[in-house]
Amino acid sequence: MAQQLLMPKATAVWLVDNTALSFDQIAQFCKLHPLEVKAIADGEAAQGIKGLDPIATGQLSRDEIQRGEADVNYKLKLLEPKVRVPESKRRGPRYTPVSKRQDRPNAILWLVRNHPELKDAQISRLVGTTKSTIEQIRERTHWNSANLAPMDPVTLGLCSQIDLDLEVERASKGRPLPSTAEVGATLQSASETENLDFDYRSDREEEKEIDADAVFAKLNSLKSTPRDEDEDDRY
Repeated sequence: MAQQLLMPKATAVWLVDNTALSFDQIAQFCKLHPLEVKAIADGEAAQGIKGLDPIATGQLSRDEIQRGEADVNYKLKLLEPKVRVPESKRRGPRYTPVSKRQDRPNAILWLVRNHPELKDAQISRLVGTTKSTIEQIRERTHWNSANLAPMDPVTLGLCSQIDLDLEVERASKGRPLPSTAEVGATLQSASETENLDFDYRSDREEEKEIDADAVFAKLNSLKSTPRDEDEDDRY
């Protein structure tokens, strides 16, 4: 990646005010048009912009400015930075190790069942798969559908819990609000449950009383039967 000048307009303002460089040299160094540099010198452009010293920022040396002032055709060059800033990596599809790629269908099945609000693009970002694979697993047309078992992608190490929670939160924001019927489907109040419990207990007590009378009557009949048989044997 080519090195770029920081705050080119502010640098051009400083070079116009503090050096004898030509407009073309300043325009080439700051990646501006020569007419724009001329407008800065005339006070028609960049009004209110404070000049930035490129020497203080380590982007230009004083010797380099003197060479440019001595030769109108000389092109100024940026100094090499003392500290290398690593380039930011472009965010692409998540890389999945080869050893864990066989677990992706199980993770996709778990996400489809437990978080139906997730879109295919979100599932793809989490486990690093394609939309066609997600559709096949959702429609049970995957070649290995019979052997798939839903497994948590966090447990499998395919994504972190933070990433999963973030995607679920994003998907939940677009979900419609619950209807009035859903909101009204709540648990019964304590008074209602107490009344039901009271009725239930009274019914149970009546059943117990009835059952006890029947048992004692049956026992009495059993006791009387052997006595009658003994009396018949005596006669």
